[in-house]
Amino acid sequence: MSFILPGTILFLLLILLSNSLRILREYERGVVFRLGRFVGVRGPGLIILVPFFEKMVRVSLRTVAMDVPPQDVITKDNVSVRVNAVLYFQVVDPERSIIEVEDYLFATSQLAQTTLRSVLGQAELDDLLSERDALNARVEKILDESTELWGIKVMTVEMKDVDLPLEMKRAMAKQAEAERERRAKVIHAEGEFQASQRLSDAAGIIELHPVALQLRYLQALTEIAAENNSTTLFPVPIDLLSPFMKQFKAPSS
Repeated sequence: MSFILPGTILFLLLILLSNSLRILREYERGVVFRLGRFVGVRGPGLIILVPFFEKMVRVSLRTVAMDVPPQDVITKDNVSVRVNAVLYFQVVDPERSIIEVEDYLFATSQLAQTTLRSVLGQAELDDLLSERDALNARVEKILDESTELWGIKVMTVEMKDVDLPLEMKRAMAKQAEAERERRAKVIHAEGEFQASQRLSDAAGIIELHPVALQLRYLQALTEIAAENNSTTLFPVPIDLLSPFMKQFKAPSS
């Protein structure tokens, strides 16, 4: 009996130690309750609790990346889309994250889903596709104001995918193709206009200097002779020979 008693006491001491000692990592905090009443936030490091009287809830202070499931949204211009997003937030007040809300992870997820549907439902489809940054900032602001009471800081909200109906994708593809064709025609017309301006300028220069036309004619003959091996016959204009004829006539006069 004398051997059993010390062993029992040692066993009870081990149980008390296991119930009273906690080790919290650098990114963890412990919200401690004594007989159901909040007594403080402890950690990190070694935490000693009063056995059977104090209970501790661990809270992580690291940034949480939460995936917001795809939400069915009807935009302001009555287009049905499915949008999913990712939410980054962090617990900044462990006390309120435990006391003010039952499950801050679940509550934040539900709030993010409802806020995403509400904000995107007030925007048109074009804004949803082109003004993502503004919509993300608006959702982030609403979430941050709502979760502040829970001791949570919303870092950022980013929409990942916007899934459009098939008929809407086809219509947008036709619109994009028509826009590309319009731009191509405008660019082609602009090129033709610039080319006509250059030709008009060249015609003015040739009109002032007729010899330039002859030099251009000779240059064209040189280019054709260099590119083609076949024999090419060109009529020689009289105007091309007139300068030479004048030189021959000058001594005789």
